[in-house]
Amino acid sequence: MNKTEEEWRKILTPDQYHILREKGTERPYTGEYNLHFEKGAYTCAACSTKLFESTDKFRSDCGWPSFDNAIEGTITYKEDKTHGMVRTEILCANCGGHLGHVFNDGPTQTGLRYCVNSLSLDFDSAETQKDSTENKLPKN
Repeated sequence: MNKTEEEWRKILTPDQYHILREKGTERPYTGEYNLHFEKGAYTCAACSTKLFESTDKFRSDCGWPSFDNAIEGTITYKEDKTHGMVRTEILCANCGGHLGHVFNDGPTQTGLRYCVNSLSLDFDSAETQKDSTENKLPKN
């Protein structure tokens, strides 16, 4: 997905632009999806790519939404040596938007903790997904 920075600025809020395009981070414990546990799927706020299933979300108490798995092929991984540490940055594979980082300290079987900025996500509830699927079924 190739958009100019001017096009991204028109699509995203200033805070979303800062996180998704400038690799910013929202303050911990402030994000809409930090303690959100509704059934559905989390999508990229920039391009709507489905990234995480709600069944892979867990309460980590780190201040940001945490997942122990991503939908295969939707995340790009990049070494990040900023702020005096080495981490693995996670980006949307479709639009390149910065999502957060993945760590090897997760408490579940995968051992992973995808630490994601709420502002880089949107959420589709299971009910919305069901309605969308039903609308695509052929009528008899």
